[in-house]
Amino acid sequence: MKKIVSLKELSRLIPKISGKKIVLVGGCFDLLHYGHLTFLKNAKKAGDFLIVALESDDFIKKNKSRASIHNQNQRAEILASLNAVDLIVKLPLLNSDEEYSGLVKLIKPSVIAVTKGDEQVKNKMRQAKMIGAKVLTVTNLLDLFSSNNILKILNPEP
Repeated sequence: MKKIVSLKELSRLIPKISGKKIVLVGGCFDLLHYGHLTFLKNAKKAGDFLIVALESDDFIKKNKSRASIHNQNQRAEILASLNAVDLIVKLPLLNSDEEYSGLVKLIKPSVIAVTKGDEQVKNKMRQAKMIGAKVLTVTNLLDLFSSNNILKILNPEP
């Protein structure tokens, strides 16, 4: 099975992983760092099969107000090299909670893993409830290791 797929390719892979305890995480994972690694390893412990919903470059531009450091294909390849990650779904720019809910309905995870303080936790709890899954906080937010903080250290403003 391919480890990196598009959202369009995902539906034909779902039958191959049914019966496994699927854990779903989402994010940008630009500048993969220790906080990301901790999150992914802890998320994997919550089930048998870890799926990463990988946000698009346009998502980063729109929501982080900056260009991505690595493009989505590069970020997918980096994630694919991690043992904890079983599948990466390259997302197009999703513009609504309804589109994310459709993704969750398609994957039907047992667990949606989050970091403590996740800004989308209410939406994720609603999505989990729709399919009988649970939202599990698997790590604290490690602010020191955010991509934005790393970028500030690498590019201090005068």
